[in-house]
Amino acid sequence: MTTTTNPDIAPEITLDNNPEVGIGLNPEAPPKLTMTAEEIHNLLPHRYPMALVDKIIEYVPEKFAVGLKNVTFNEPHFQGHFPGRPLMPGVLIVEAMAQVGGVVLTQLPWLEVGLFVFAGIDKVRFRRPVVPGDQLIMTVELIAVKQKRFGKMHGKATVDGQLACEAEMMFSIVD
Repeated sequence: MTTTTNPDIAPEITLDNNPEVGIGLNPEAPPKLTMTAEEIHNLLPHRYPMALVDKIIEYVPEKFAVGLKNVTFNEPHFQGHFPGRPLMPGVLIVEAMAQVGGVVLTQLPWLEVGLFVFAGIDKVRFRRPVVPGDQLIMTVELIAVKQKRFGKMHGKATVDGQLACEAEMMFSIVD
C-alpha cells in the first residue's frame, strides 16, 4: 500500500500486488460470488426506475464484479427514446456499469461510509446499440482508491459477446 506522511498529498491505494487487500468485511465468511437483486438493493440506494442491475453473476471482493441487466421493452425511457426504434440511452448504460462498480465499492471495509456519486467519466465509447431483448453484461474493475474517498474503475458492457460500451469512471463519497 502506498502511503505518505504529508497530509496535503493524497495517498493512493493501488490494488495490484497489495498484500493488505482481501481482508473483507468478515474474514471468516467465504466471499459471496453472486448476488440477487434483493442483495444488490441492500448495498445500493437505487430503486425503480433507476435500479439498473438485475443480478451480480461474478464477484471478486476488492477487485471486480460482473453484473447483468435484462433490457426490457417496458422500461420507461423507451417510450421516448425513440418511438418506433427503442435504444437504451448511453447515459443509462454508463449508469448501469457504475452501479456494478458500486457493489464493489460499498464492500471495501477500509473506505468511509457514505453515498458514492460520479466524480468523472473518461474515455467513454459506445460501440453498438442496446435494445429491448438484449442482456447487458457489465464487467467493472477497481483500478485505484485515493484518500479512502475517491475510486477509479474501468467498465465494459457487452451484448452477445460484442462490446457495447466502455468507460473509465471516477467516484467520490458524499457525506
